[in-house]
Amino acid sequence: MKRRSMSAAQIVPLGFLFLIAIGTGLLMLPFATADGTSASFLTALFTSTTSVCVTGLVVADTFSFWSGFGKAVILLLIQAGGLGIVAVSSSLFLLLRKSFTIRNRAILRDAFDLDSLQGVLRFLRKVILGVLLIEGVGTILYAFAFVPEYGFFRGLWYALFHSVSAFCNAGLDLIGPDSLLPYQNSVYVLTVTMLLIVVGGLGYIVWFDSYTTAKRAAKCRFGVRWFFRHLGEHTKLVLWATLILIVLGAAGTLLLEYRNGATLGALPWSGKILNAVFQSVTYRTAGFSAIPQSGLSDGSVLFGSVLMFIGGSPMGTAGGIKTATIAVLLLSALSFVRGRPESAAFRRSIPSGLVRKAAAILFFSLTLSLLSSVLLAAVDGVPMADAVFEVFSATGTVGLSRGLTPHLSVFGRILIILCMYLGRIGPISLALFFHTDLSGGKNIHFAQGRYYVG
Repeated sequence: MKRRSMSAAQIVPLGFLFLIAIGTGLLMLPFATADGTSASFLTALFTSTTSVCVTGLVVADTFSFWSGFGKAVILLLIQAGGLGIVAVSSSLFLLLRKSFTIRNRAILRDAFDLDSLQGVLRFLRKVILGVLLIEGVGTILYAFAFVPEYGFFRGLWYALFHSVSAFCNAGLDLIGPDSLLPYQNSVYVLTVTMLLIVVGGLGYIVWFDSYTTAKRAAKCRFGVRWFFRHLGEHTKLVLWATLILIVLGAAGTLLLEYRNGATLGALPWSGKILNAVFQSVTYRTAGFSAIPQSGLSDGSVLFGSVLMFIGGSPMGTAGGIKTATIAVLLLSALSFVRGRPESAAFRRSIPSGLVRKAAAILFFSLTLSLLSSVLLAAVDGVPMADAVFEVFSATGTVGLSRGLTPHLSVFGRILIILCMYLGRIGPISLALFFHTDLSGGKNIHFAQGRYYVG
C-alpha cells in the first residue's frame, strides 16, 4: 500500500501542536517556576500556546511566576513560533548538514509561499541570518537602556528577551505586571520597540526586495524616487498599507483617547503623540502596552479590535488576516465601484484567485472571532467589549488585554487557547490549502446560474 505523505498544510498545524506540547511539558517541571512548585497543566498549556503562537496573553505574570529556566523556555518557544515550525525544522536540517529531498524543498516552498523550488534553501539561509542580525541589533539597542538600570548581566538578558519578543511580535516582557507602562515617557525604548515590531511584521519578501533594490540604487547612485519606483508590487502594497494603518491607528487613538485621564489624558502632548503611535503599532499583533488597556474607551476597544484583526503583513512574524489581504479586498471593491473588469495595484493586475483566497481568509477569521466573542461573553459573563477585545487579541495573536485573561474560567482559558492556536495557523493553513484542489475538479465548468446580491 502506497504511503501518503503529508503536505505543508498538514505539517504546519501539527508542528505547532507538537511544539506546544513540548513547551507545556517543560513548563510543568518544578524548576520552571520561581517558587519551585509545578505549574498546573492549564497554566503551562496556556503559556506554551501564547509563546508558540507569539500572542502575549498570560494567566501568570512572566516576570514573577517563572524561573530563569522557565523564561528561557518561553524565549525559545517565542523564537520557534515566530520563525515557524517548517523554518525551524529546516534550519536544524541545515545545521546538521542533512540532505534536502524534493519533498522537503516543496514543503519549505509552500511554508514560505514561494513560486518555485529554485533557491528555497538560499531563501531560508537569508531568513535565518536576517532574523539573527535584526534581533542582535535590537539586543544592543535595548542594552543601552536596560544595562544601566538593571546591571550588566540582567540588563543584557532583558535586552535579548525583549528584542526577540518584539521582533517576533509576541509582546511578552520581563519588566513587570504593567508591560512597558514604566517606559511610557521613554522615546528611546518605545522607538526601539516599534522598529522591531514593524520590521518583524513587514515580512521576509519585503526585507529582501527592499535590500536588493537599495543595493542597486546605491551602486548606481540612483535617488530615492528610483528606489521606490523599482520595488516589487507586493513590497509597495505592504509598505503603503503599513504606513496608512500606522498613521490612521495613531490618529484614531489620539482622537478617541486624548481627553481620557485613564490613558492619554494626563500626558503632555508630546507624550500623547508618542503613546498614540506606539498604541497604533502594538495593536497590530505586538501586544506590548505603554498605557492601561483597561482604561480604553469603548470606541477605542472597537477601533483597536479592527486593527488587531488586520494584523501585520504576509511572510513575517505578525498575525492577523494580514495587511495585503485587506488591501486586495479593498482594491477589488474599488475596481467594482469604478466599473473596471479587474483589480489592480501599481499598474499590475491582481489575480482573481488571490481575491477569492483573501475573501475566504476574511470570512473564516471573522466568523471565528465573532462566534468566540459571543461564547466568551455568554459563558464567563464578562462585558461584551472585554470579550471582543480579548478574543480579537487572541485570534490576531496580539496579546493586549483589558485585565481579563488571569480571571478567565477554565472554559474561557481553553477557548482563548483555541483562538490563539487557530489565529496563528488559520490564515497560514488557508493560504496553503487553497493551493490545492481537494475535489480533483479543476476542469469542471458548470452552467452559469442567476444569483442576486446587495
